[in-house]
Amino acid sequence: MANYFVTGGTGFIGRFLIPKLLDRGGKVYVLTREQSLGKIEQLRALWGVGESQLVAISGDLARPRLGLKRAQIAALKGKIDHFVHLAAIYDLKADAESQIEANVGGTRHALSCARALAARCFHHVSSIAAAGLYKGTFTEDMFEEATGLDHPYYRTKHDSEGLVRREKGLRWRIYRPGIVVGDSSTGEMDKIDGPYYFFPAIRGISHTLPGWLRAIGVQGGHLNIVPVDYVVDAMDYLMHLRGHDDETFFLTDDDGISVGDLIRVLLKAAHGPSLSVLRSGALDKLLGQVPIDRLVSVGPLQRALGAVLGQYGIPAESMKFVGYPTRFDSSKTRGLLDKAGIECPRFEDYADVLWEYWSANMDGAGAKRRSRVPVWVRAVESAVGRPSPRRLGAAIKGKVVVVTGASSGIGRDCALKLAEAGAIVILAARTPGKLEETIADIRQFGGEGHAYACDIADLADCDRFIDTVLENHGQVDILINNAGRSIRRSVQYSFDRFHDYERTMQLNYFGALRLIMGFAPRMLERSSGHIINISSIGVLASPPRFSAYVASKAALDAFSWCAAAEFADRNVRFTTINMPLVRTPMIAPTKLYDAFPTLSPEQAADLVMKAIIDKPKRVATGLGLAGAVAQAIAPQMSEFVLNQAYRLFPDSAAARGLSDAEAKKEQKKLPTGSVDLARKMFAQVFSGVHW
Repeated sequence: MANYFVTGGTGFIGRFLIPKLLDRGGKVYVLTREQSLGKIEQLRALWGVGESQLVAISGDLARPRLGLKRAQIAALKGKIDHFVHLAAIYDLKADAESQIEANVGGTRHALSCARALAARCFHHVSSIAAAGLYKGTFTEDMFEEATGLDHPYYRTKHDSEGLVRREKGLRWRIYRPGIVVGDSSTGEMDKIDGPYYFFPAIRGISHTLPGWLRAIGVQGGHLNIVPVDYVVDAMDYLMHLRGHDDETFFLTDDDGISVGDLIRVLLKAAHGPSLSVLRSGALDKLLGQVPIDRLVSVGPLQRALGAVLGQYGIPAESMKFVGYPTRFDSSKTRGLLDKAGIECPRFEDYADVLWEYWSANMDGAGAKRRSRVPVWVRAVESAVGRPSPRRLGAAIKGKVVVVTGASSGIGRDCALKLAEAGAIVILAARTPGKLEETIADIRQFGGEGHAYACDIADLADCDRFIDTVLENHGQVDILINNAGRSIRRSVQYSFDRFHDYERTMQLNYFGALRLIMGFAPRMLERSSGHIINISSIGVLASPPRFSAYVASKAALDAFSWCAAAEFADRNVRFTTINMPLVRTPMIAPTKLYDAFPTLSPEQAADLVMKAIIDKPKRVATGLGLAGAVAQAIAPQMSEFVLNQAYRLFPDSAAARGLSDAEAKKEQKKLPTGSVDLARKMFAQVFSGVHW
């Protein structure tokens, strides 16, 4: 097993890379300042490892040999296989002096430390910025050819890489990632940088202009954006690939994305106006001749740009990227990664996830709103973080987990995560064909899953399913009641549709209850079990038009709280997840939700995984809890707000029994502009709630 020494381990890339290194079984030594040692303890708890495997090394990037004492060096000498240098300043707005000290000086000190420790290989995380503003295609073998290095970020990334290349006493590998953004599955990010500078402006446009508006834009320069999970997957593989010392690897997107397409994709993610990007070789050539990098450096223009862009927190230096002239040839690295099945996803395939995470966690306006939320509410929100793969594996490895509604959406993502973590997953849904697709995906990574066709709304079918599962698998350790039905219809349009209430109650309450009644006896016999019910934020917020759906979910919530009190001393736990709005097939028919902030199924599944690890009584967002508190202490005000929402968001044409012709006729008479904007604003303020 290899051992690692990591600088910048508590930074963004480090927090994603280190868990992968820990999974390889060796020790990871993390350079940490004395005052930051507490962060390492937090990471140990997050990743489920002890101080013998994740070891804090007190030091300082700004000091020779990173400030390590002779005794520290003597204890580690000859024991470090991989010295991973992540620490650097990745910020266009940072001053030149601090960038020189951290990027160039820090790399010099890291190299001297690696030599003193006799590390086998020095892994340096550089950047595509090392190429400067080179006009044309920059290859992995090019370095001295870099041009346009006037900006201190480009210059220091280039110079620090040069130090590594000239190193004679160490083997080295250099990684040049593109513009690193959040995780492509969860959106997780820790700072505003790169394309995130433009998110507030995109938000402003989307909140001001209606979605039906069409606009035209140009392509502009090409940016190379990569998600952090791709970067660390590639690094983890390339670091351990034999025979590639003294090589440089581009961790980039093969195609990149034009500035125009970036704005188009982000506007779509923000449910703003549509942007059509003009694709003209002649126009691109003409724009390419405009010296944007020089223009934005002219004093008066720089000040004017700073004043305009500063309103949105956009640094004027970022405008140089509008005409970014460099393409990157990563064919050598791509050939290596293809063998491992590691591929960079397209930006437009995960832009929605980035936007949703930014909106919920990083948006300045959203932060102001959250600052007014009570501390105890924010504490609940912070508790629902990204689940630790190590802790999840320890909690479920070898256990039998039943997931209903597993053919799509939240259920499918839960099944995949559980199987990957080592659980024996029982998938239940009405559609066998879709279940088999999920089973095939599970088997691709060596997981164990079993598909059972079951209509949870049919109690006899539930009994058959329970008997079959217990006969084949002996027990069920965890039951996830995820299958559900939602109906959005006002009470006034339901007077002659009593069956709507019967159908939702049959699936959401009686079906789930039947499974609990079937699997709980064996759990009680074994004094071990966990029942997780996917409820709704609607139970806490009571939104209008969802009386049938919310009533059925509330019934299951109430049962669970009562039963939990009876089972508590027998180690059978209940968790209720009051899930906010999730973009699943269940809400797809309601086009109104296209303008609403939602969780992705991946993010919703992470809430479930966290519930499995920690076994809380309830998982809920701050808005859901605030809604419940508001109804308890200010019921009339709460009712007023909900009534305004009811009047603002109409019933669908189908809910009101309109024919297609009547619906089209009505559509022509719908108010636009102000009403569309009002709905968007309400949806953003009360994000996550069903309206």
